[in-house]
Amino acid sequence: MKALCWQGVNRLSVEQVPDPGILNAQDAVVKVRLSTTCGSDLHLLGGYIPAMRAGDVIGHEFIGEIVEVGPEVRRHKVGDRVVVCSFVGCGRCWYCSHDLWSLCDNGNPNPEIARMLLGYEPGGVYGYSHAMGGFRGSHAEYIRVPYVDYGAFSVPDGVDDQSALFASDAAPTGWMGAHLGGVGRGDVVAVWGCGAVGQMAARAAMLLGAERVIAIDRYPERLAMTERHIGAETIDYSSTDVGAELRERTGGRGPDVCVEAVGMEADSLGPQQIYDQVKQQLWLETDRPVAVREAIHACRKGGSVFILGVFAGTVDKFPLGAMMNKGLTVRSAQQHGQRYIPMLLDRMAKGQLATSHLATHSMPLDEAPRGYDLFKNKLDGCVRAVFRP
Repeated sequence: MKALCWQGVNRLSVEQVPDPGILNAQDAVVKVRLSTTCGSDLHLLGGYIPAMRAGDVIGHEFIGEIVEVGPEVRRHKVGDRVVVCSFVGCGRCWYCSHDLWSLCDNGNPNPEIARMLLGYEPGGVYGYSHAMGGFRGSHAEYIRVPYVDYGAFSVPDGVDDQSALFASDAAPTGWMGAHLGGVGRGDVVAVWGCGAVGQMAARAAMLLGAERVIAIDRYPERLAMTERHIGAETIDYSSTDVGAELRERTGGRGPDVCVEAVGMEADSLGPQQIYDQVKQQLWLETDRPVAVREAIHACRKGGSVFILGVFAGTVDKFPLGAMMNKGLTVRSAQQHGQRYIPMLLDRMAKGQLATSHLATHSMPLDEAPRGYDLFKNKLDGCVRAVFRP
């Protein structure tokens, strides 16, 4: 079959790879209908995620059709149209039973690699390095789905493929940030980043009752999309002081909840960008935490900060003093998608959550390297590139 393979830093190619098959009794093989890029994939391209090998198939957000099931699969059958959570959860360990799916004890078959890097192993992720399980990714014609009864969800008839695609990762990740960040009725919420996850976090905050939602970015097309499709206020950080602007809009107090949806390659203007860029390139820190710093400084006293962006290792100049002295609650997680996906599909079916606008560029899988170039460099207004195997 055809698949998009990582060949080294900033090098991708479409190659022929072996077809997947059933390895365990709870597996399924899914024929991929659509897959999409994700901002966290850019960390793979940049060489910031360890344990990648030339020829690894990447991609972790997808929708498809089940074409084969293992003998112990009970909830799905051949022919089901399903969206699959990007994290692999067994459904039975302590973490899965407590809705902490991305921390599954059994979802990562290479625990020793992640344990060495992080202290404990998280769950597995499709197409996201051997430290996260070594699973083949979704930018392919077919994919093996372990624990399919827990990780795949049937798509309602009224939800089209392009909309349902974003229930795989972007929508549940964004919803988790707003939900576990503690958004409640009447809150003012600030979201750093107007990519797909940031937009979904902003929409989730609105649906959870926030009085005002303010999204922060610098790309005009993303700011305009967030205003038009999500209905949030926006701030262009390249033209104003974000902290001062947020205080002005909140009567001097600051947002109740701040959601960081940017991650380890955050950009900014001014000396801190140069500082972080140099330290990252010299491996004196692995991640650029600009947006996290800004969120912690901007949040009101006693407020909540949720870190949604993917981070790989260590950061410098973390504002621990501000966090402690302001009495902030700071949380983070990789997405616990199985907790949210059924609810999100139901909201899509009811017209409460729109996602199809995120797919700004659609193309055959053969053109995936070009799609990633558009996505990485934010060319032609690209928010997400979607591939059709």
